[in-house]
Amino acid sequence: MNENMDFNENSQAVQSHLTIMQGVIERMAENSRSCKVWCITLVSATLILVARTDKPEYALIALIPAALFLILDTYYLALERGFRGAYNGFVKRLHGNKVASSDLYLIAPDGSIPKHFGVSLGSFSIWPFYPTLVVMILIVWLVLGK
Repeated sequence: MNENMDFNENSQAVQSHLTIMQGVIERMAENSRSCKVWCITLVSATLILVARTDKPEYALIALIPAALFLILDTYYLALERGFRGAYNGFVKRLHGNKVASSDLYLIAPDGSIPKHFGVSLGSFSIWPFYPTLVVMILIVWLVLGK
C-alpha cells in the first residue's frame, strides 16, 4: 500500500476510521455511566440489607463497591480521554495532510493511561459523585448506630 497517499475528509477509509474511533469513545462513556448506575445499585442494596440487621458497622461494607467503582469509572474515563486525544490528533493530521495509510489501522488511546488516570480522578464527573456517596454511607452508618 502506498504510504504517501493523500487522504481527505471524504475518503471512505478516513470516514470508517473516525466512525470506529467515535464508537470506542461512546462505549467508554457508556461504561463510565454504567459504573455509576451499578455502584448506586450495590451500595443501596447493601445499605438496605444492613438497615434490617442490628449491625450498623456493616454499613461500612458499602464503601468497598464505592471504592472499586471509583477506580473502574476513573479508568474508563482515562481511556475515553486517551481515545479522544487520538481522535483529535488524527483529525489534526488529516487537516495538515499528514495522514499515512498506517494511521488508518491504529485504534489506540493517545498518551499514557496512568497520566490520563490522574487527570480523570480529578474530573468533575468523578468528584461530585463518589465523595457524596461516601458521605451518605457514613451518614447511614452513624444514623443506624444510634
